[in-house]
Amino acid sequence: MSEDLREAAVRWPKGHQYEDFEPGQVFEHHWGRTVNEGDNSLFSSLTLSYNPLYFNAEFAREHGHDGLVVNPTLVFVTVFGLSVEDLSEAGGLFLGVDDLSFESPVHPGDTLTARSTVVDKRESDSRPESGIVTWHTEGFRQDGTRVIQFRRTNLVARRREGT
Repeated sequence: MSEDLREAAVRWPKGHQYEDFEPGQVFEHHWGRTVNEGDNSLFSSLTLSYNPLYFNAEFAREHGHDGLVVNPTLVFVTVFGLSVEDLSEAGGLFLGVDDLSFESPVHPGDTLTARSTVVDKRESDSRPESGIVTWHTEGFRQDGTRVIQFRRTNLVARRREGT
């Protein structure tokens, strides 16, 4: 890459800063994601999640499902991932998840969407360049059924002067 091009490049900031969030603010996360059998099998294999509900359709049917069940951890990381662009793409320490609940099984072919609401924000005592934001994130199946919900908290950079 030529030096002229590097000098002409403009850094394009991603994500939101602490000041961009207000309690009660709602983010309808874009697109959604259809989870397929391959996603479920690969994820479950790579994470050593060998519950037969995720691999054996007959077993799943014998236990009251229409077919395979998507690994709940895959549901969680998919819904969490859908929220990143709006909430934490700018970076900052991930401080944890609370009150995680799986409310309805997800099956291969289901499309997941997500919505997050800002529930709290406060300044950080130990890192004055950042604030702490907590969101309530919900994941939905294509028919509108809520399948998962959780609260997550991140350290979020404060806006620097001039940005």
